[in-house]
Amino acid sequence: MTPVDTLWLTNPTLAYADWQRREAAGADRRPFAARSIIQHQAMFEHFRRHLLDADTTVATFGPDHIDTFWQAPDARGYSTATRMRYLKLLDRLCRHLVAIGVRKSNPAGQLVRDGHWPKAEPDPIYLPEDADARLQAWVQPHGGNDPAALRNRAIVALFLGTGVTALEGRTARREDLQPDAAPPYLRVPAHGARDTRTIPLAAFAVPILTEWRARRQTLPVVGDLVFSLQASGEPITDMSLGKIVRAALLAIDFEAQDMSPRVLRNTYCRRLLLAGRNRDEVSKLLGLASTRTCDRIRATIDAQL
Repeated sequence: MTPVDTLWLTNPTLAYADWQRREAAGADRRPFAARSIIQHQAMFEHFRRHLLDADTTVATFGPDHIDTFWQAPDARGYSTATRMRYLKLLDRLCRHLVAIGVRKSNPAGQLVRDGHWPKAEPDPIYLPEDADARLQAWVQPHGGNDPAALRNRAIVALFLGTGVTALEGRTARREDLQPDAAPPYLRVPAHGARDTRTIPLAAFAVPILTEWRARRQTLPVVGDLVFSLQASGEPITDMSLGKIVRAALLAIDFEAQDMSPRVLRNTYCRRLLLAGRNRDEVSKLLGLASTRTCDRIRATIDAQL
């Protein structure tokens, strides 16, 4: 292998970016657009972190690692179309790694051949208005909350009150959360294909986030994340976030196939649409380049009319 090829073993993030820039192309052999390259790099990073947690590499992962990837809290709700996009990315990647001698096989190849693009995506999962109201009440400050309970309510309030993704919530920094501002807001820095955006905090989320921000300053926590592991200051894992959201949903007697932060993001989107906000404005608050997600959630409203 050449030094460029061995970079896949020492720094796969850099190797992927270099490959995308120099060689990667779609099925028609035309180079990917700049925005597609950014999206692909974000998808690759998501999968690479999964491999890191599984103590394996791009050179050694197998079909079982792809299967467990779908079970991660933030991937469990992926539509069939999104899964196919990941499989096609992994298929292109593995074919390249086989060609340059980094891998011996392509574990995604058969999965792509067996897969198919859906004719229609499943309906998005969200909290009905009554369940949304119950969860808004649940996140309010309770006298005597210990730090962990207070933090968990604040985490749920952040997702429900801003519509951010799991990644954006777990990496939010203290200077970006301003519940005392007029109006209160969360700033989400640019990442991947998403530009920097400022999201007004929903009124119901302000009390618990204000209390958590004040409590957070009194705790011996390393780093400047809004929510982190107290001992190390590292971000809370996606799995832990999923457990926190699931426990909150069970506490208000809501159960569904997907009980991840994605449900709260969908609920935030639907709440704004119900309030009369237009789909372009809501899509921008969600950090989305298209209105596709808003259109799917708008359809759940229209179906009830």
